[in-house]
Amino acid sequence: MAPNQTIEVERLGVPEGDVVELDKVLFIGEDGKALVGNPVIGGAKVLATSLGEAKGDKIIVFRYKSKVRYRNKKGHRQTFTRLLVNEIIKGEGD
Repeated sequence: MAPNQTIEVERLGVPEGDVVELDKVLFIGEDGKALVGNPVIGGAKVLATSLGEAKGDKIIVFRYKSKVRYRNKKGHRQTFTRLLVNEIIKGEGD
């Protein structure tokens, strides 16, 4: 992930235009070098701007049992927050 890249994460409930700080960074990779956390990288942060919320693609859940006339069809659309990455701050183990 590079700065000025858009990512989609689970719904955060943040208004559009607000800056979000993600402090649980698991992996940072650039120019063939990788920094892997155990389980997270200490002191690393990602600063991102919220671009609002949207809904994902519809997922159809269909349950069926043969010979008993049981059919159940439901749809689900997960809400997510779209973020624009502004800066990636490396922590310990640079």
